[in-house]
Amino acid sequence: MILASLLRAMRPLQWVKNVFVLAALFFSRAAGEGPAGAPYDPSDLSDVWRTLYALCAFILASGAVYLVNDLADVEGDRKHPEKRTRPIASGELPVGAARTAALAATAAAFALGWLAGGEPLSVGWVLLAYMAINLLYSFRLKHIVLVDVFCIAAGFLLRVIAGGLAAGAHVSQWLMLCTLFLSLFIGLCKRRAEIDLLGGDGGDHRATLSEYDRGFLDQMVTVLAACTIVCYTMYTVSPEVRDKFETDKLVWTVPFVVFGLGRYMLLVQTQRAGASPSRTLLGGDAAFVCNCAAWLVTVALVVYGPF
Repeated sequence: MILASLLRAMRPLQWVKNVFVLAALFFSRAAGEGPAGAPYDPSDLSDVWRTLYALCAFILASGAVYLVNDLADVEGDRKHPEKRTRPIASGELPVGAARTAALAATAAAFALGWLAGGEPLSVGWVLLAYMAINLLYSFRLKHIVLVDVFCIAAGFLLRVIAGGLAAGAHVSQWLMLCTLFLSLFIGLCKRRAEIDLLGGDGGDHRATLSEYDRGFLDQMVTVLAACTIVCYTMYTVSPEVRDKFETDKLVWTVPFVVFGLGRYMLLVQTQRAGASPSRTLLGGDAAFVCNCAAWLVTVALVVYGPF
C-alpha cells in the first residue's frame, strides 16, 4: 500500500517531461551523426546507453523533487480541491517514508548521472543544478511572479543540455530557444488553468496566483506561442538544418506545431486542459495526441523517406 502511494506521489504521469533528455540524441541520429559528431555507426550504442542513464537519472530526480514539494506544501494541498487527494496530503503516505524515499531517489539519480558521463561537463553536475533550482523553487522561488515559470523552463533546458552531454551531441541554439519558449508557454498555460479552477481563492493556495491576471496570462501565452512558431519555422528553413538533414522539406512539419499550440490554448481557455500538460499529451485529448503522432510521422518521412 505504501509503495503504491509512494509511486503515485512521485507523479509517474509527469515523467513524460523527461523525454526532453532524448532530444539531442534523436536529432543527432536523424542527421546520421554518432557521438562527438562522428559518422553514425549502428554497432556503437554507447551514446544511447548514456542517454538512457541520464533519462533514468532525471526520472528519479524529478520524483524526488515532487516528494519534497509535496512535503513543503502539505498544509496548502489539504485545502486544494484536487491536491488534497495527493498521498502525503491525504495521509496515505507517511511523512517519514516520503522523506526517506526522496533521499534514496536523489542518491540513485546522482549515481546514474555520473554513469551517464559527459564531456566537457558531467551529467551529474547538470543534475545537481536541476535539483538546486527545484529546491529553491519549492521553498522560495515559486512565490515570485514569473520567476516561478522561468524556474520550470530552466528545468526543461537542463534536461536538453544533459541529454546532449550524455549523447556527445551538439545542442543547437534552435533546440534551446524552442525549448525555452515552449516550456514558458506550458508553464503560463498551467497558471491560467489553476486560476480558472480556484477562482478567487487562488491566493489561498499559492500567493503568486493572486498576482497573475487572466488578461496578462492570455497575452503572454499568445506571445510565447508566436515565438515558438517563428523559432521552429526559422529552424526548419535554416542553412544549418538543410545541410545536416540534406532536405529543405522539414518546413512541412510547421502546420502540426501551429495546430498543436492552438489546440492546447483552446483546451486551456475552455477549461478542458492545462492543469496537467502530461495528461493531455498522454491521451487526454485525442486531437492533440493525433497531431503529435502526425508530426512524428511527417518528420520520419522527410528525414528517412522519399522526400
